[in-house]
Amino acid sequence: QVQLVESGGGLVQPGGSLRLSCVASRFTLDYYSIGWFRQAPGKEREGVSYISSSDGSRYYADSVKGRFFISRDNAKNTVYLQMNSLKPEDSAVYLCATGPPLGGNSWNREYKYNYWGQGTQVTVSS
Repeated sequence: QVQLVESGGGLVQPGGSLRLSCVASRFTLDYYSIGWFRQAPGKEREGVSYISSSDGSRYYADSVKGRFFISRDNAKNTVYLQMNSLKPEDSAVYLCATGPPLGGNSWNREYKYNYWGQGTQVTVSS
């Protein structure tokens, strides 16, 4: 059974950093594009970042550009989301998902993705 597991969340002060990991099991992650999404209580799920399997293209939500960075280590079957200069509004459950190669206009559409992890909680608070 295909499985994605996120980790690395936690409580951090504003301005701090976290690195989230998305580890795949029972399949090879390098053939898949990966999206990171987040969902805060009472809000819709939103796309945060994406990395393509085909050409390594990366996309980011405007709200995280310049602060978050997505990368992948195929040898470890892992995709990372480095989050810097965190703000209270970044607090949410962060989920990773597998999808096909997508362009800049569609990477953040949930229905494009098939397998999802359970998520990891990120709380930014003083």
